[in-house]
Amino acid sequence: MQAVESTDRPGVSLPWLRSPLRRRWRWLLGIALLLPLGWAALVIGAGPPPLPGKGWLGFAFAVFAAWAVWRARHRWPIIACVVVFLSVLVVWTTIRPSNDRQWRREVAVMPRIQIDGDQVRIRGYRNFDYRSRDDFDERWGERELRLSDLRGVDFFLSYWEPDGAIAHTFLSFEVAGADPVAISIEIRPEVGESFHPLPGLLRNFELVYVIGDERDLVRVRSNYRDEEVFLYRTTASADVARELFGVYAQRINALADTPEFYNVVSNNCTVNIVRYANQVGRIGRWDIRHLLNGWSDQYLYEAGLIDTSMPFAQLRQRSQINAVAAKADQDPAFSTLIRQGRPVPAASN
Repeated sequence: MQAVESTDRPGVSLPWLRSPLRRRWRWLLGIALLLPLGWAALVIGAGPPPLPGKGWLGFAFAVFAAWAVWRARHRWPIIACVVVFLSVLVVWTTIRPSNDRQWRREVAVMPRIQIDGDQVRIRGYRNFDYRSRDDFDERWGERELRLSDLRGVDFFLSYWEPDGAIAHTFLSFEVAGADPVAISIEIRPEVGESFHPLPGLLRNFELVYVIGDERDLVRVRSNYRDEEVFLYRTTASADVARELFGVYAQRINALADTPEFYNVVSNNCTVNIVRYANQVGRIGRWDIRHLLNGWSDQYLYEAGLIDTSMPFAQLRQRSQINAVAAKADQDPAFSTLIRQGRPVPAASN
C-alpha cells in the first residue's frame, strides 16, 4: 500500500486554511478586526503629533495587519496587531485639547461675548488688514452693540475648489446702522499646521470661533485666498437672529473655558450651524448636504430658508460676490457693497 505524503509543514500552528469551517472563522475574524486595525493605522499615520514619515508608518502597519489577518499561518502576527491597537487606543484616550499652544496669528486670540441685558460686548474681535493672504496687519479689539439691533442672518459659502462637495460655511449677523458681525467656526491651527480632512478626523486641530469684520473674514477668502464666495440672505427674522446669536455666545464662552477638538464630521462649521439652528426652532431632518456642505446652499433653497422666487441656478449666479468684493477691497462700505444686488427673501423684507 502506497504511503500518502503529509502536506503539513514543520512549525505550522494554525492549519485553519485547510478547513472550510476554519476558513470561515478566519474571514469572520478578519471582518471583526477590519475597523479597529484600520482605525489604528489611520491614527498612526495621520494622528497627533505630526511627525515626518508617520504616513508611511501607518501604511506599513496597515499592510502588516492585512497580511496578519488574511495570510499569516501563526497566531503571533494577529496578537501583535491587537497589542498595537490596544496601545494606540490607550494613547488616544490621553490626548486632550488645549487653549495654550503656539497658534497661528489669525487664530491667536480666543474670543468671548458678554451679554448684559440688551448690551453686547465682544472681546477678541478680529479686523485684520491684508496685503496678501500671508501678509497682514493684526488688529484685535472689542466691539459693542445692542442685541435689539440685530436684524437678520446671512449665510456665506466659500469654496477652495469651484463647485466642490466640501466648502466652508459661516454666518454673519446684520446690525442696524452698523457693520455686520461675522462668526466663522474653524480649526485653530498651530504654527506650521494647515487643514486637511484626514487629520481633521483625528484630534489634530482644536476648534475656534472667529468673530470679526466682514472686511476681514469675507475679504480674505474672496480677494486673497482666491476662494469662490457666495452670499445668501436668509429668511431668519430679527427675533431668530437674536436667539441664534445668544446660542453662539454661550458656545463661544464655553469653548474659551473648555477647549474642544475640531472634527470634520461631528464638530465642524456646517454641522454646528445646523445644531444651533435646531436650538432656535429649525424643523427638518438631517441631510447629507450638512456634511457635504458644498451643496448646502441647495439644501437651504429647498428648505425655503433663502430666496426661492427664482430658479436655484439663477439665485446662485446672483449670489456670487467675488467680482464686487474685488472692487470694494479697501472701501469702508465693503459689507454694503457686497450685498447690493443680492436677492432678499420676501419673509425677511
